[in-house]
Amino acid sequence: PVEDYLADLKEIMQAVQNPVCKTFAWRRLRYLESQFNMHLMFNSQAEQQESKETHHRDFYNVRKVDTHIHHSACMHQKHLLRFIRKKYRCEADTVVAKSPGGKDLTLRDIFAEEVGFSAYEASTDHLAVQAMGSCFQRFDLFNNKYNPFEKKTLRDVFLKTDNFIDGRYLAEITREVMDDLLDHKYQMVEWRVSIYGRNRNEWLKLAQWINKNNLNCKNVRWMIQVPRLFGLYKKMGVVNTFADMLRNIFQPVFEAVVNPEANRDVFMALHQVTGWDSVDDESVMSKFTTEGGELPDPEDWT
Repeated sequence: PVEDYLADLKEIMQAVQNPVCKTFAWRRLRYLESQFNMHLMFNSQAEQQESKETHHRDFYNVRKVDTHIHHSACMHQKHLLRFIRKKYRCEADTVVAKSPGGKDLTLRDIFAEEVGFSAYEASTDHLAVQAMGSCFQRFDLFNNKYNPFEKKTLRDVFLKTDNFIDGRYLAEITREVMDDLLDHKYQMVEWRVSIYGRNRNEWLKLAQWINKNNLNCKNVRWMIQVPRLFGLYKKMGVVNTFADMLRNIFQPVFEAVVNPEANRDVFMALHQVTGWDSVDDESVMSKFTTEGGELPDPEDWT
């Protein structure tokens, strides 16, 4: 029952926030790291010799799966910068967005007005997407790393599936990363894409984007992550109850499974989905993780 889950969650969150527990965990990690370094000191040469006895197998041709990678961060920073420069060179005058006032914006306009210099002059330091030590336990700084050049407009243009250009740029760079994975042969990935639950069309738009751009790859699978943002959507007036959000997330999936012919795009996209996850800043405690109490039915959660 949900009451048992909430009681267990409360106990875990209290342990996570406990200063004594944090100190113990930190010391335990330091101890384990020193033990591993000791192991390397005495056994690394023997392990290397043992590895040599296994022919046609090393780190590079053993199959590996990278998980917990958001699709918008699937490329490395140099690849993203190279792609942005290419688009600036070939499509600088292509309209890629609309201003809040309804004005057409080209890539040249965005760089001139928001960044202050052209893509040719940019470096990976200007791109500012690498999550360094400053992001540790700083969820706000971590989220900001998804904004190229620290500009939300460029995130919308290059890293969104649903935008003015129908996610064309993101589809193109995704295809490039997929081609690299196929060339490497032994590297697999599980990319995360978000379904927010703001409306029922999210699933259809995402599925159509995947199918239209032929983003099918044997080395790639998808994980659906659902940000826990009901409170924000309620304030915005996007949904009325938590039940509305749940219906927006799950009903299109159920309908696609029950009636594949009428929901072909979603049904085809689901073949590549491996799982679901609920995500948010896990360090934030809610009243249900600290106080417990009764949980209302979704229809009554307003």
